[in-house]
Amino acid sequence: MLFNSLVFPLFFAVVYLLLRLLPARGRNPLLLLASYVFYAFWDWRFLSLILLSTGVDFLCGRMLDRGAGGRRRWVALSVAVNLTILGTFKYLGFFVEEFAALAGHFGLSPSLPVLELVLPVGLSFYTFQSMGYTIDVYRGKVPACRSPLDFALFVAFFPQLVAGPIERASRLLPQIQRPRAITRGDVAEGAQLVLWGYFKKLFVADNLAVLVQRVFEGEPGATSGWLVLLAAYAFTWQLYCDFSGYTDIARGLARMMGFELTINFRLPFFASGPRDLWRRWHLSLSGWLRDYLYIPLGGNRRGTLRSHAAMMVTMVLGGLWHGANWTFALWGLYHGLALLVQRLLPLPRPGPALRILAIVAMFQVTAFGFLIFRAHDLAHLGTLLHTLFTSFAPRAGDGAALIQLCALIAIPVIVELIQFLKGEDLHLLIRLPAPAQAALSTALILAIVVLGSTHGQKFIYFQF
Repeated sequence: MLFNSLVFPLFFAVVYLLLRLLPARGRNPLLLLASYVFYAFWDWRFLSLILLSTGVDFLCGRMLDRGAGGRRRWVALSVAVNLTILGTFKYLGFFVEEFAALAGHFGLSPSLPVLELVLPVGLSFYTFQSMGYTIDVYRGKVPACRSPLDFALFVAFFPQLVAGPIERASRLLPQIQRPRAITRGDVAEGAQLVLWGYFKKLFVADNLAVLVQRVFEGEPGATSGWLVLLAAYAFTWQLYCDFSGYTDIARGLARMMGFELTINFRLPFFASGPRDLWRRWHLSLSGWLRDYLYIPLGGNRRGTLRSHAAMMVTMVLGGLWHGANWTFALWGLYHGLALLVQRLLPLPRPGPALRILAIVAMFQVTAFGFLIFRAHDLAHLGTLLHTLFTSFAPRAGDGAALIQLCALIAIPVIVELIQFLKGEDLHLLIRLPAPAQAALSTALILAIVVLGSTHGQKFIYFQF
């Protein structure tokens, strides 16, 4: 079920009404049932994977908590099961094809099965969340959950089930386990977040998709390098508004039900360097990769070379987390090299003027990375880069694309600029005076109704 589908508002209204009417002990069973219904709208058969991941990690957590023999075996079982699920559905077909292609270069024709497995939505998110719980229990950071129902809700909580944020057990499980009071402030702030998220998705991201698809889905060589550059900028903002819009809707819905989800974005386009970017972009994934991959690989504790190698491996695997495509691996390598350059060439903290230049320069680095990210494959990327660097001169009509881009991102840019100048206050909109909030909300609703996309496009991160 999509947040931007016609059925979702009715679904949420029914769930929310029942949630407010039920006593505290009935709320978690209701939310778990609603979460499974929410996911089953896409394909009920893949609920079996959620149940498998949930059951294995609940069992492993209980065995670890009891101090059962071979504690490493239990955490290894959790990791093995989750990575097997992820690897089978997300990567197996890709690597079979790549192996067959490689063998063909040597004159071999191996008889390999053609695998066309459907990728279950949210798979990368809920497997990482569930597996992270088991690792935290193993490390002694959280106690094992004793209620299978509470743990199942932790894994499948529908606002963040299919595109995050990837929650930590230490943050979300206690909220599930304790009674929750829903205040008027929770409802008002949650509704504001939901509206802002829908605006970013339906008005900004889905309208930018037209410009992005014109270039990335068009005929090779049928566009100018100028338009390729604009499309890279447009996709950078499309991806951000699509993904952060989902996160805002998820956080808003959860807030209205008494939960506080993790902030996943902190004004990422105001990053002044590669390291700063990953303190602002997709925080739940970057934090997960740091704690469960980079640090176990050695982190900063085993020498400079080991640290650099661990960082590069983490970034490449972080790129591949997005999907089975060499462009994702290259995107991760690209950002790993940017981080490495910053490590090897540390610069002093810039003053205000230089910081502006650093922010502008870092946005170019980010947008170029998303050009790699958006390309269909390496050959397509080569075509785009060839066009960008050899046929840059704008063509007739390219100016309209610039106007369209500026018009669509104007409101998010202005809002985030004000938030940045106000000490990076991410709650600024919520604290506006009531008349200002009413005026802003009216403007956002009008923009969505009059100019928002009505095609119900999937959120981009559903494919990851």
